[in-house]
Amino acid sequence: MLEIDPAFIATSHPLGDLRLCHVRLQDDARYPWLVLIPQGGALREIEDLMAMERAQLMDEIVHAGRALRVLGEALGAPPEKLNVGALGNVTPQLHVHVVGRRRDDPAWPGPVWGHSPAETYTADELTYAAEVARRALGL
Repeated sequence: MLEIDPAFIATSHPLGDLRLCHVRLQDDARYPWLVLIPQGGALREIEDLMAMERAQLMDEIVHAGRALRVLGEALGAPPEKLNVGALGNVTPQLHVHVVGRRRDDPAWPGPVWGHSPAETYTADELTYAAEVARRALGL
């Protein structure tokens, strides 16, 4: 069973599991944003994955990007650019952010991390966004 760092629990919502990764919706309504957390052990770096797992991670990143395009469209803000990052400076558990970006988003053209406080989804927005994301991911 995957242990999730408490930081993810506080800032994102579970959507389900792909073949390798647990997928979470980041709780910031300004950006379509998914977090992929590879399952298995105490992983900190992409290099901790076996070669086949690294390939699977890349496939799941691409899949998440496609789902974000669907989610952004459904929310009225289709992404113009996808940002992918595996930082881990604050939360060391291996995870990959896939974020849909637009020229009119508040952090453009810089990174979303540390730009400004998140604008959380309302209950109805969260229900809708999670449903759309799950469907687009095939979960």
